[in-house]
Amino acid sequence: MEKIIHYDKELLLYLNGLGSSDFDFFWLHLTNPWLWMPFYAFLFWSLYRRYSIKNLLWVLVFIALGVTISDQLANVFKYGLQRLRPCHDPELIHFMRLVECGGSYGFYSAHASTTFFLATFLSFLLKRYYRFLPYILFVWAGIVSYSRIYLGVHFPGDVAVGMVMGLLLGSLGGFWIIKLVKLSLPIDNRIRM
Repeated sequence: MEKIIHYDKELLLYLNGLGSSDFDFFWLHLTNPWLWMPFYAFLFWSLYRRYSIKNLLWVLVFIALGVTISDQLANVFKYGLQRLRPCHDPELIHFMRLVECGGSYGFYSAHASTTFFLATFLSFLLKRYYRFLPYILFVWAGIVSYSRIYLGVHFPGDVAVGMVMGLLLGSLGGFWIIKLVKLSLPIDNRIRM
């Protein structure tokens, strides 16, 4: 385990060191939810266009539950394991670029978990209608996740575990939403309830 932690710190220093103050503003504001409102509006419109109101309400409930579980589960691990964020690690603080710093603990990344949950879950629902949308969603989730390393608030391992948790939660949510409501029916064949 010590070797893994050592390599995680080395990889953080390398990736974090690739940054430049010219790009700090971009990466700092990349995780601001207001920046992504047009994208979220497009996703909502896509769901609204493809699914009945009843099914859309179920989808929104699953999204709310998934985002909440993803975020709060990350907090359980953060406070349970209490691994310091890189920006609070006394071994690293003098060797890394500090752009932003969050709370004391960082394992695992809630940003990575939540964005990968959304990318996976929405891919389940929209991939048959928008062939390239899953690629866009996963690129978006990857960029948001990388921003956490760039800023120095998470180790690469924190982000990797967050990504895996988001993929698992999104797959589970996608599987159950399709089972619960008949989302696989084309829009013209839906039964209105």
